[in-house]
Amino acid sequence: MANLRFKAVEEAFEKKAVEVVAPSEKTSEYFGKYVFNKAQLEKYLSKETFKTLMGVIEKGETLDRDLASHVAAGMKMWAMELGATHYTHWFQPLTEGSAEKHDSFIEYKGAPGSGVIEELSGKLLAQQEPDASSFPSGGIRNTFEARGYTAWDPSSPAFVMDDTLCIPTVFISYTGEALDYKTPLLKALSAVDKAATSVCQMFDPQVKKVYSYLGWEQEYFLVDDHLYATRPDLMLTGRTLLGHESAKNQQLDDHYFGSIPTRVQAYMKDLEFEGYKFGIPLKTRHNEVAPNQFELAPIYGETNLAVDQNLLLMSIMKKVARRHGFRLLLHEKPFAGINGSGKHNNWSLGTDTGVGLLTPGKTPEENLQFITFVVNILMALYKNNALLKASIMTAQNAHRLGANEAPPAIISAFLGTQVTSVLDKLENSTSEDAIVMDSKHKLSLGVAKIPEVLLDNTDRNRTSPFAFTGNRFEFRAVGSSANCASAMITLNAIVAAQLVEFTEAVAKKVKDGTAKNKAIFDVLKEYIKASKPIRFDGNGYSDEWKAEAKKRGLDCETSVPVIYDAYVKPETIKMFQQTGVFSERELHARNEVKWETYTKKIQIEARVLGDLVMNHIIPVATHYQSHLLDNVYKMQQVYDKEKAAKLSVHNTEIIEEIAEHISVIKKQVEKLVEARKVVNKIEDERKKAVAYHDQVVPFFDEIRYHTDKLELIVDDELWTLPKYRELLFVR
Repeated sequence: MANLRFKAVEEAFEKKAVEVVAPSEKTSEYFGKYVFNKAQLEKYLSKETFKTLMGVIEKGETLDRDLASHVAAGMKMWAMELGATHYTHWFQPLTEGSAEKHDSFIEYKGAPGSGVIEELSGKLLAQQEPDASSFPSGGIRNTFEARGYTAWDPSSPAFVMDDTLCIPTVFISYTGEALDYKTPLLKALSAVDKAATSVCQMFDPQVKKVYSYLGWEQEYFLVDDHLYATRPDLMLTGRTLLGHESAKNQQLDDHYFGSIPTRVQAYMKDLEFEGYKFGIPLKTRHNEVAPNQFELAPIYGETNLAVDQNLLLMSIMKKVARRHGFRLLLHEKPFAGINGSGKHNNWSLGTDTGVGLLTPGKTPEENLQFITFVVNILMALYKNNALLKASIMTAQNAHRLGANEAPPAIISAFLGTQVTSVLDKLENSTSEDAIVMDSKHKLSLGVAKIPEVLLDNTDRNRTSPFAFTGNRFEFRAVGSSANCASAMITLNAIVAAQLVEFTEAVAKKVKDGTAKNKAIFDVLKEYIKASKPIRFDGNGYSDEWKAEAKKRGLDCETSVPVIYDAYVKPETIKMFQQTGVFSERELHARNEVKWETYTKKIQIEARVLGDLVMNHIIPVATHYQSHLLDNVYKMQQVYDKEKAAKLSVHNTEIIEEIAEHISVIKKQVEKLVEARKVVNKIEDERKKAVAYHDQVVPFFDEIRYHTDKLELIVDDELWTLPKYRELLFVR
């Protein structure tokens, strides 16, 4: 096995960058080539069909079967011209990834045996019935109700991948409950649109729609595929369960924004070309802080489409990585001792009139509107901080949060000194005219005025999970492997609920005789005071903050299974029901899935860890012990007893040290196995997940500590697993 490791290292070192041939056209000419976008809709549909479909997409009008048939004909023609022979409903089950079942276009012309034609009917475009029995549902359906329905989402364009037309769809159960991420996301986006539009119309009656926008930043690791193949833990869990940190890792910060390694540069170019073909507007690429860690980011887009594009890109990233002799690691913490990977979600709201609701405006009304949305978002965060944390929490992300590169597992909002100053002055102001502009139509710092520099706000706090960064909030706690929809469902829903509450509070004051702007101002003052506990601009890593956060009443829970309880609290259920995003049954079912998923991930890791230490680490360590014992024995044959003991003292110390580590490891593995057996008997999914967290996970660190010590002791030529220095620095 040691030979396999060295062979893998040798082959990795010898690899050269794969030649990447750039498309002959300009990016703008082939961008979206494989996407049935608006331009293709106009080309392949009649004017009447195109106009009607745009109404469905933009206004949420009902999609009838005749329209679906016309669209299906045009879509099939376009797809076949690109070489498509199959089609699939592309959906997002509760497995974090995407799912698809391919069917060919062929149908009999008439009776069986009469020849075939290529066909895609409106019925098949609009709805299908894949078997839902093997997808997680949290008990929401019985075996005899295993069917699930997929239904076309016309707001997200279809695309051709390889030889298959992929049609983005929702996925619901036989009895109508959502079994996916897209269904509740669309409901949350509809809720925030309706609620935010009502608020905007207090300031501008022309506003008819509000859009939710998302710009994600995807961090990832690349590992040479030969090295990956010799690490069972990476292959089966996505992270290294063992491994002593390299003498050099990220201490010098020399990898961050550094020159991109040649093989990786080729990978990035290839990935961008592929992404552009699918209409994904990739903008940024660079080295991240940790060695062999990188990041890419697109131009922001409408949230539903941005979520779909991120899921599609993660799939493309894996395929392209294989072409370049890499394996893509999207686990939030694949290596101990260095930065993990996140997927920062830059979120904002904007109107159909072109106004960014989180951007300071050019008129007093626009600035009051800006403050209104910022304050209501803070209130939503304050009242739902435990829920928002639950939306991004997984077994993987728990390893990352709270480390030196990631925000802590306590939700707080960073506003920066400028916005904080504005809110503090508003809180203490007595005038409804507190938000004004100067005569030059510039925003300037004064009593309750917005500072001019806010227009280019560069304040940052890398320890904040939810930071205001000029014209958006950056939700930094989202994990790299996550479906962005989970965080976006919760964030848009809680903001929608809060805006409804705000609208009702203002309406009540106006009804009682208060002028509209004064009513808005008075409600905002109440909210600013009430939401103060969620605002924190200091060091989120400090022990002082943890104590302070607890005093403020913020959720400080660290157990992943317990964190999920936030989804089924009475106030959460009420909020999701009122916004129309989830029913109580759906929430309980999803929590069952979350608890079960957590249990299975820890269970797999425990099994892999036990296998590694018993079949790799201990045999190698005892083999090295035998070498040392043989040396001691030979010394005794050559020298007298006293001199032999003197010459062998170092070896005997190492032999004893190895024996001590092996003894501890074996005992801990035995305890780990027994703990698993006990916990596996628990039938309640929540209790089982909590037991895995409390009774199984604690063994991991103890076992790892002793195996990593053995890695430093055992002869390098005998060690079978690629070490961190090889995994991180062979590029």
